[in-house]
Amino acid sequence: MIRHSNFIQKTPEITFFKSKKHKKPIFSILIPTWNNLNFLKLCINSLEKNSRYQHQIILHINDGTDGTIDWVKKNGFDFSHSKENIGICLALNASSTLANTDYIVYFNDDMYACPDWDYWLLREVKRQPSDYFFLSSTMIEPRDSNNSCVIAPYDFGDHPNHFKEKELLNSFKQFKKNDWTGATWPPNLVPKKLWDLVGGYSTEFSPGMYSDPDFSMKLWSVGVRNFKGVSKSRIYHFMSKSTKKINFKKFDGRSVFFRKWGISSNVFTTYYLKRGSNWSGSLGEPIINLRIWLKIFLTRMKLLFQQL
Repeated sequence: MIRHSNFIQKTPEITFFKSKKHKKPIFSILIPTWNNLNFLKLCINSLEKNSRYQHQIILHINDGTDGTIDWVKKNGFDFSHSKENIGICLALNASSTLANTDYIVYFNDDMYACPDWDYWLLREVKRQPSDYFFLSSTMIEPRDSNNSCVIAPYDFGDHPNHFKEKELLNSFKQFKKNDWTGATWPPNLVPKKLWDLVGGYSTEFSPGMYSDPDFSMKLWSVGVRNFKGVSKSRIYHFMSKSTKKINFKKFDGRSVFFRKWGISSNVFTTYYLKRGSNWSGSLGEPIINLRIWLKIFLTRMKLLFQQL
């Protein structure tokens, strides 16, 4: 069995637990978690008290030796479990098999749902002319990462013990942000029909780096052109509390994306998805000019030289 930086490459047995407490849920919310119980408790608490509707919460528990399994069983949530970390992609695919609604929402355990996050997503769902759409909530983050899709920097804490919840709840609606195009990152929502059609998240990106743009690319490849970020659906993101446990330098998701699709993830998100620009409607076909082809050619040459 080969290990790389706490990620296990040979998949261990996955077990499943299904509760019986659902009452006509609207969304099936998938939350992968890896010994992050304090964050998970806060995340689920926010979903339960700040959601306008009832939802099915489904977890995949990686390891869970920090008390996560006992807490989840006690509270009666649906979950899948692996004794070791199987990464984001397999975790999402495993937990999705328990989904019993028409819409799958992917949440991270280091996120806090602001009030009515689900109302604004469902409102957008009802406006769609077909099931060919992909939506994202809008994250509020404590640090500026030059990400035009998020609202930042607005620091309400980086840990549950330092979380300024009341300050967030008093101010989150005041931050100005338009709806935006290029939905990719969680929290995101996709019709289960589309999830099944493209086969969920691709395990060649395990433990998860670049799996988000890959999922969007898979949706693009089957005809989805409505990738919308919903501004009023807001989530506070503590930022990368699980990914910091893994040395992602050992997993070259960027190269995997290029070899799979023939373009870089940067070209896809910039020229296809136009990620972060103000929403102006469904996307058209990209214009691939000489500059873009040159970027693709240089990336291909770089990968060839790496193989020599």
